[in-house]
Amino acid sequence: MSNLSKFSDLQIDWNMSPEHAVTMYLEWGNNDWHAEYPPVRSKADYSTYFVVDTWGEQPVVRLVRRNSEEAIDLIEVPLPPRVANAFLAEYGDLKGLFEPTPAIKKWLKEELYEK
Repeated sequence: MSNLSKFSDLQIDWNMSPEHAVTMYLEWGNNDWHAEYPPVRSKADYSTYFVVDTWGEQPVVRLVRRNSEEAIDLIEVPLPPRVANAFLAEYGDLKGLFEPTPAIKKWLKEELYEK
């Protein structure tokens, strides 16, 4: 069991990608009022989202809470072999942070809300 269910009360932004997070919270001049996400106005603005981290031996998912000052990893969970293998088949040996695939999002939602 992954313990993800203890985070089921959080408002998770399922469309947030690592790239969007950098643009919103770290890039100077985030002022596109017509974008999907409104500009960040204060430290009180934050997003909670998942990333797939492939820097280690095996891919893991991390639940991240980010504002303009910091990013806090709330939990790190290894992907189950079936999901990890499908991810690796698509991304190969690329190292980095990635947006969860639809299959990973499905697994995460099951872990969060159905356990």
